[in-house]
Amino acid sequence: MSDTIRVGTRGSALALAQSGQVARDLARAAGLDFELVTVTTHGDVSKANLASMGGMGVFATELREALLAGDVDVIVHSLKDLPTTPYPDLTIAATPKRADARDVVVARDGLTLATLPEGARVGTGSPRRIAELGALRPDLEVAENFRGNIDTRIGKVTSGEVDAVILAAAGVDRLDKADAVTERLSLSDWPTAPAQGALALEVRADQASDATALSRALQKGLAKIDHATTRATVRAERNVLAGLEAGCAAPVATHAMVDDGMLFLTATVYALDGSRSITASHAAVLDSNAAVDLLAAAAEVAQRTVEELLASGAKDLA
Repeated sequence: MSDTIRVGTRGSALALAQSGQVARDLARAAGLDFELVTVTTHGDVSKANLASMGGMGVFATELREALLAGDVDVIVHSLKDLPTTPYPDLTIAATPKRADARDVVVARDGLTLATLPEGARVGTGSPRRIAELGALRPDLEVAENFRGNIDTRIGKVTSGEVDAVILAAAGVDRLDKADAVTERLSLSDWPTAPAQGALALEVRADQASDATALSRALQKGLAKIDHATTRATVRAERNVLAGLEAGCAAPVATHAMVDDGMLFLTATVYALDGSRSITASHAAVLDSNAAVDLLAAAAEVAQRTVEELLASGAKDLA
């Protein structure tokens, strides 16, 4: 019997950094060793704009195929890149504690979003970020179809190709690039993608009933690193995306949090150019801290939020 967990991951520097950390935590919790197995996905090799590819699973499909084939025991996803539709024969077994969910600005000369001069060129390929820029700073020029790893994007600021880029704080922090950040954007003013900053560990559905020592240890480790509050808040955010039937690349921003015995959820749907938006906010009272109650509250508050967004005309914005 092998005593090593094979952890499937994309091969980018960011994927390896975040997968390596969560694999170490999982292996420690399970009392096993681990091995990272890199898998190249369609999203890694394609040069097309992510929105034009649909954003639905372009970074996940090949990882999932490797898991189903038995080439790996568990795979690690950035949860914001994962389609909301369940994948046949697979299940998300753990959602570790979420990192910083905010976006950050990396700009020349220490500039912030507010102090960038009129006409400044900002790099991003995210429809949601493009819409938010259109809403808050329509005077800026957006360098669309802007791709590349974090180092590449930051380098385009250094070279003067763009004046600023907008990135996910979690990725910047995981790669120890925080010194390049000139501003961390408030979630109240600049909400981010559903589940941004969170990771998901996916396994085959039949592994839960597998009686081998490796599978039992793996299930024990997954249960230990799962973070109930993170699982509930990202569930609420992703349920909004699912309820709106919007893809991972849609101009939808959400933020859920648990505070003072309540689960709060705010969601905003933008027109692609940021000229219009619709926001809905709801909360649910938590009877206890039990994970099942958290998940029930997440589903309930997300449903009310989606109903309000749809009734307010969210489908007509995109």
